[in-house]
Amino acid sequence: MMQESMLSARRSPPSQEEDDGDDESKIRKHAFLAARISMHARLASASHCLAVSLSLLLLLLVASFFLSRSRPVICVPAYDSIARTTLFEASLEGLASDFGSLGVPWCRSKHGKTVEWTTKDLLKGLEEFVPIYETRPIKNNMYGMGFDHSFGLWFMARWLKPDLMIESGAFKGHSTWVLRQAMPGTRIISLSPRHPEKYLKKGPAYVDANCTYFSGKDFLDFGSVDWGNVMRKHGISDLSRVLVFFDDHQNELKRLKQALKAGFRHLIFEDNYDTGTGDHYSLRQICDQFYIRGGGHSCFKDSDEARIRMKRKRFWEKAVDVDVLCGEGEAWWGVKGYMRDDFNHSNKAISYAEHFQNSRFVESVLDVYWELPPVAGPSLTHQTRYDPSRAPDPIVEDGTYGLFRRLGLARLETSVFNGYTQMVYLQISAPTS
Repeated sequence: MMQESMLSARRSPPSQEEDDGDDESKIRKHAFLAARISMHARLASASHCLAVSLSLLLLLLVASFFLSRSRPVICVPAYDSIARTTLFEASLEGLASDFGSLGVPWCRSKHGKTVEWTTKDLLKGLEEFVPIYETRPIKNNMYGMGFDHSFGLWFMARWLKPDLMIESGAFKGHSTWVLRQAMPGTRIISLSPRHPEKYLKKGPAYVDANCTYFSGKDFLDFGSVDWGNVMRKHGISDLSRVLVFFDDHQNELKRLKQALKAGFRHLIFEDNYDTGTGDHYSLRQICDQFYIRGGGHSCFKDSDEARIRMKRKRFWEKAVDVDVLCGEGEAWWGVKGYMRDDFNHSNKAISYAEHFQNSRFVESVLDVYWELPPVAGPSLTHQTRYDPSRAPDPIVEDGTYGLFRRLGLARLETSVFNGYTQMVYLQISAPTS
């Protein structure tokens, strides 16, 4: 009635001529009905739009509620807060595809063999290792291994089940503890200039009761040990049953040749630094070659690679732009054309031809080469250091927070995920003629 009253009020008062003409009266009557129908249609349309809008708003509120329960809001540490916020506001699919975008050059093995374990095995191992890691005696292992490499060492040692484990470089003893968790009854030989017990005076350290230490005044460098004599004393006749772990920041080509000469077959290198980084010549650097997929670099400052690298410096602390990558004469191999050694106390310039020959030698002795992937993507771990564009796909991919939490990884401090440097496992044998 109110609508009709309003419509009636809008009409002009009837004239005398309207009363006299039936046709004109009919026309006006039809116009009046059409106006009423049009007004009802507009009101119905407005009501429908309002209902749809309220429904969409309700759906958004429900979706936000469930998303907030399924994963936390991503808080990104401020390396470049604006840039990293922009990055993490991108789709999770985009974050996942970011891994390896600048190339991941893996050394080529003689026969194309790879490791026996799978991603499924790694996931199962993670679920078992997290509660073990939480019991570690050295909670703050600054300058030592973080979670990623601790897991990698534990997993590989447990999988390979060696009869003897050798570590070159022990620091406070964290890696010794990790090896012991993997193989509780297996003997360990540890070579380190300073005995881990010396660190006990300043804080937590680990000394193993079933470990032979070549440390302090008894220290011997790995390359100076009479391994034949040591193996006989430990009752080891099959050197393929020995696992050697290097965390001593020495030229990895040198260590590879020393291990090969001694007859060892299974090696793990903790700090397998990317090209342009690190304090020693690494296998990753050696195998960064143009003929290997993902290898080789351009020092041209207007190249696509240069532009991408410059942008990535804003996101990741360890990202390398061409100014850091390239040295005199556009030398990019190693670190600006240098082969570093001994914590960078030795720094020898090498030509690209020599660098190339080093890669050919490595390939001639490699039976297996496998780089440990990062444990999880950066949107989960909140790591800010290594550049994902130079790393293989993580074990737990970005966007899978439910899995990350189920494995227990969400309980760990974010700082333990900042130490990834492409830990690598090798299986080697003498070159084939």
